Amino acid sequence: MSSSYLPAITNSLARALEAKTPYEAISILYRVLQNPSSAPDAVRIKEQAITNLSDLLRQETRAEELKSLLAQLRPFFALIPKAKTAKIVRGIIDDVAKIPGTSDLQISLCKEVVQWTRAEKRTFLRQRVEAKLAGLLIENKEYSEALNLLSGLIKEVRRLDDKLLLVDIDLLESKLHFSLRNLPKAKASLTAARTAANAIYVPPAQQGNIDLQSGILHAEEKDYKTAYSYFFEAFEAFNALEDPRAVFSLKYMLLCKIMVSQADDVAGIISSKAGLQYVGPELDAMKAVADAQAKRSLKLFEIALRDFKAQLEEDPIVHRHLSSLYDTLLEQNLCRLIEPFSRVEITHIAELIELPVDHVEKKLSLQGLWIRVPDVLLYLTIPRPMPSTPQHWKPFPTLARS
Repeated sequence: MSSSYLPAITNSLARALEAKTPYEAISILYRVLQNPSSAPDAVRIKEQAITNLSDLLRQETRAEELKSLLAQLRPFFALIPKAKTAKIVRGIIDDVAKIPGTSDLQISLCKEVVQWTRAEKRTFLRQRVEAKLAGLLIENKEYSEALNLLSGLIKEVRRLDDKLLLVDIDLLESKLHFSLRNLPKAKASLTAARTAANAIYVPPAQQGNIDLQSGILHAEEKDYKTAYSYFFEAFEAFNALEDPRAVFSLKYMLLCKIMVSQADDVAGIISSKAGLQYVGPELDAMKAVADAQAKRSLKLFEIALRDFKAQLEEDPIVHRHLSSLYDTLLEQNLCRLIEPFSRVEITHIAELIELPVDHVEKKLSLQGLWIRVPDVLLYLTIPRPMPSTPQHWKPFPTLARS
């Protein structure tokens, strides 16, 4: 890259746009930013050059360079209003966030920016970057640090009565408490977010975020009907904005249908005009689970979990509910098979249900339905309720263990 700077004029920006390769365009934009002029027109051109350069670096997935760019621009920030600085800084942070696998880099970048904003006394920007940092820490499961950060930030923002930022922070706090399995505090923080939101105009994306979190908390309480309505509201908001969170809202809508044994509705929702826009692994995963649930097939359920591990097991919201559904489905199948008999052999049950013996054995042990006799195969006696006498267990001896 040449060390000589280029004039901060429109022609230089046009030259970058006409460059044959991204590398050449990036080089030209860097040279424009090296121009020492602080004239108003030059500053305006540099602002546009920063935006173009940030976009190019994002497209080329050069996250480290984006981080370095933000540090290099600090002298330039002294020449422009604080509001413009905040817009540029947050824009570059957002561009880094769009590059996959940069979670740790984003955290490091936000911490650097927070230190700089404290030194420069840029309170408005610092608070928003700290909120972004708290969200990243929650995603990274660094809950203790996130809680400490949010505790101080929320007090500060409440004193300033910045309700728009307060909504974001209350939502983050709700997500944090939910991750820590503290449902009462998660609900309290969500209520605080709604209260703050009712006093101001809330952008559609932020309202969608509120509805999404509301759906998650209602689903946690097994109120799937109400959760569905919130997920639907979130989906409509995100869909209108072409926000990637729309597919997750739709995914959770399907989850609610499955959890209330309305799996037959899933295919119809996916094939609707809105659903067809998001056909892909996320919806395919839910359709596979719905098919398994409709057919009461544990084997199909296991196949769905195996084939769509990223979409089902690695999504904490879905995984939490599907674990419960799987246990219920397994228990129902076991009871259906066992009910006609007073004594059954576990290996036979495992064959009927098409699951490994150890898997069935584990489930039955949790239900208290089996006993082990030393050096003898596993046997099962089904407890049958008696009107007035206590139930007794009886081992059913068969072949000795080889």
